[in-house]
Amino acid sequence: QVQLVESGGGLVQPGGSLRLSCAASGFSLGDFGIGWFRQAPGKEREGLSCIASSGGTFNYEDSVKGRFTVSRDNAKNTVYLQMNSLKPEDTAVYYCAAVRRQYMCYRDGTEYDYWGQGTQVTVSS
Repeated sequence: QVQLVESGGGLVQPGGSLRLSCAASGFSLGDFGIGWFRQAPGKEREGLSCIASSGGTFNYEDSVKGRFTVSRDNAKNTVYLQMNSLKPEDTAVYYCAAVRRQYMCYRDGTEYDYWGQGTQVTVSS
């Protein structure tokens, strides 16, 4: 059974850091592009970044550039999103998604084949 599970969310103070994990089961993440998305209440889903099967990374959202970094550990079948200098406006449910195309990444979530259930990130003092 193909499954993606996010973890690592929680409550953090402004300026703090979190590392989200996206663990896969039922398939090898190394063969997929993995994207990170978020959705805040009342807002549309945003594509943040993606790491391709080649290891190349793409950053789509200007507001997180320089603060969020995506990486992967194929041995652990896990992709990470390191989030630094967090701001209240980063509060959202964060999702990872997998696209079954070699070397490809997309900002558009409709291109992705599998989704995790999401993890809540709340940035507040």
